[in-house]
Amino acid sequence: MERYHNILQDEDYQGLLAKLEEYEADRIYCCHDLTHALDVARMMYIFSLEEASGLEQDVIYATALLHDIGRVAQYETQEPHHQASVRIAEGILQKYGYTQGEMSEILDAIAMHRGENQDQLLGEYLYRADKLSRNCFCCKASDTCKWPESKKNKSVVI
Repeated sequence: MERYHNILQDEDYQGLLAKLEEYEADRIYCCHDLTHALDVARMMYIFSLEEASGLEQDVIYATALLHDIGRVAQYETQEPHHQASVRIAEGILQKYGYTQGEMSEILDAIAMHRGENQDQLLGEYLYRADKLSRNCFCCKASDTCKWPESKKNKSVVI
């Protein structure tokens, strides 16, 4: 079984997803649920295959699954979610045998996923997929969304 399946089944991860669902139950904008994480993972994997990057599927999926998990901390303490996600992800990754090199790459990608300037391929894929996974072109709340127009996904093509 791939290590990212362990992340999906992890009790702490499941608990955070449940809390996040509660916090975002009435949210009219994009949510940060498991569907979003899996959409991001699949897009990242497509990018990797198309570009023959050599990135491991297990590393790609772990990155995507964990990139927004710190949103719970942001709701509770206002800690920036990318920082909280790194802190939480590190403990989860250690449980499931990710190497120091893999962890460093994953955590760096998560830490930088809110910015366009990526200095590593995994981070670039995460940034692109995170934005492209949003269906701004058909969102009912797009008129009041605070995202800059330049970041909104206006197409179904990735």
